[in-house]
Amino acid sequence: MKSHRYIVLLAAAGVFLSACGSSRYHDPELTAAFAMENTREEETSGQGESPSAPAEPLADPAESPTDPAEPLADPAESPSDPAESPADPVTLLFSGDIYLSDHVLNAYDKAGGITGVLDDGFRSVIAQADYFAANEEFPFSSRGTAAPDKQYTFRLPESRLPIMNEIGVDLVTLANNHSLDFGTDALLDTCSALDGAGILHVGAGSNSEEARKPAIVDVGGIRVGFIGASRVIPVASWTAGASSPGLLTAYDPTLLLQTIEETRPLCDYLVVLIHWGVEREEMPVDHQTSLGRQCIDAGADLVVGSHPHVLQGIEYYNGKPIVYSLGNFIFGSSIPRTALLDVSLDQNGSDPELSLIPGTSSAGYTRMLTDSGDREEFYQYIESISFDISIGDDGVLSPSDQQ
Repeated sequence: MKSHRYIVLLAAAGVFLSACGSSRYHDPELTAAFAMENTREEETSGQGESPSAPAEPLADPAESPTDPAEPLADPAESPSDPAESPADPVTLLFSGDIYLSDHVLNAYDKAGGITGVLDDGFRSVIAQADYFAANEEFPFSSRGTAAPDKQYTFRLPESRLPIMNEIGVDLVTLANNHSLDFGTDALLDTCSALDGAGILHVGAGSNSEEARKPAIVDVGGIRVGFIGASRVIPVASWTAGASSPGLLTAYDPTLLLQTIEETRPLCDYLVVLIHWGVEREEMPVDHQTSLGRQCIDAGADLVVGSHPHVLQGIEYYNGKPIVYSLGNFIFGSSIPRTALLDVSLDQNGSDPELSLIPGTSSAGYTRMLTDSGDREEFYQYIESISFDISIGDDGVLSPSDQQ
């Protein structure tokens, strides 16, 4: 349960044992990537802009502590007697996009609370999970000016942030194509507001060092790492620089992959939350499959995608799952299919158990599917768009070759 969760480490600049590489983004490749995205996505972007340079190398490790073991809990506070019963598995929960749209806010205000937004079933699942991570598809701020040439720009006042606490979110990725809709001041306001609300965030920050900083959390004695990145931004200037706010981006994946490699030794289970793909496409495109596999090869245990606004398939690559898109969870007026991803971890080295908890949404209200026929139809649909996986009646995923 969440009451047993302890945050033990937020990876600071000096926590990495090596500095960033000096590779630069390649202008022609990134410009071409932007152009391709712009022809397929509904939001317009600043075509023709050249990409900015990646973040400067991290601070010299000598300037800050590098011992990853130091922040961990005192062993005296955590019994380790082998004669004791094994610790219960811990549950990580993931959703796709959350945007507190007018439909959602109207449903919330009409009900006088979160019961107007989430049904009892989903609220219970979230409350029982040990850790819940999501994609926050908007900034919390009253500052800034809407980005030009974007069809949709999102923003909420900071007074609405307690809704995220009521939902039960523990960590969000801000690496997406809406976090900078109202500029860098709004992004920094968002980071500060989330800090004040006790919600961790990854994928964005005041500079490249902050944007690529992982969050490492002790969840029931298991160190879980989270990294956020985006391969969807409207203009290259949204990429964080050495002294400029922005996002960790992955058109050139060098910095993302290096961050994964550096974080891998610091945690037991490493999750990459990535914004990518093409909106409303139920199948991943080439850059998703390529980048997802690169993340696994670099050391990620799980890759969870967002941005398409619809569910996409799942594959196991080298035994590790890539969930290409969890779609929208709390968003607009209608979400025909949505799901929470449940990841059960234990401390004995067993493979994690993944399961999907299906749902649907209308008028800003998201509810769990409880009818057995509806759930079976949902699982069959996910199997049909996935890559050699099977889903049991209980929603548990497994590679087909394990059946």
